[in-house]
Parts: sequence; structure tokens; C-alpha cells
Amino acid sequence: MRVFVVVIDETDEARSALRFAARRAGAVDGGVHILALVPQQNISAFGGVQATIEQEARDRAEMLAHGAAGSLLAEMGVMPTISVAMGGGQRVIREYLDEHGEVAALVLGAAKGSNPGPLVTHFSAIAGSLPCPLYIIPEEFDEAAAGG
Repeated sequence: MRVFVVVIDETDEARSALRFAARRAGAVDGGVHILALVPQQNISAFGGVQATIEQEARDRAEMLAHGAAGSLLAEMGVMPTISVAMGGGQRVIREYLDEHGEVAALVLGAAKGSNPGPLVTHFSAIAGSLPCPLYIIPEEFDEAAAGG
């Protein structure tokens, strides 16, 4: 099965990318995989405190991913797979792509303005070396209005 990977966060552009991926997956009888990232915590705390901080960040990412999955299911009838990974976004995404040959595309949302976001900036610069196509979806993209 062809899988469209979407990196999700709380932004409008991530939601646009998720809707786009769901439409594309539906068109090819594929699937959607939501990847929620938990940034590495740069806090020097006692072991128990550090573990609590990291668990809270992971819980927030899981709640965000499950909320996005529920919305996608309600809106489009698509139930995505969810992964939550801790670490730097660029590294985690690249490792995921390298380990999963079924990925049909990496779908990222671009913020409005002159700074589309760190993941879009990074992956657009190395798009030629990725193992799959990269789709960059503008924050306010409306596929239906665009004739798609």
C-alpha cells in the first residue's frame, strides 16, 4: 500500500497537508501516516523530573496526533496510522523515510510569508536525495477550489 506521511503539529499548514494527503491516499487506495514529533528536551534536571517532562511532551504529541486522526476520520472517512517519535525533526523524518519503502510521499505544510518553516526549508533543499517525492502544501490550499 502506498503511504503518505504527514508531520503534524498545531499549525494550520499541518492541517492543510493532512487533508491533502488524505485526498491523495484516497485516490490511489493508499494510507496516511501521521508522524508527531516530540522535540528533544534540553533541560538538565534530575532523572525523575527529566523523565516527567519528556513524558508530558510525548503525551501532548500523542493527543495532538489522535485529535488530528479523529478529525480526519470524521471529515473524510480516512483512519490514519499514528507514530510519535522523539528527537530532531529532520533526523527522525529522514530515518523514517529510509526505513519505510512503502512511503509514496512526504507531505509538509508551508506557512504563509517568507519563512515556510524549518522542515519545509530543510527538506526542499535536499528533495533530490529523498527516497520519495516531497509535496509542499501551502497553508490555505483548497484543493477543491484549485480543481483537484
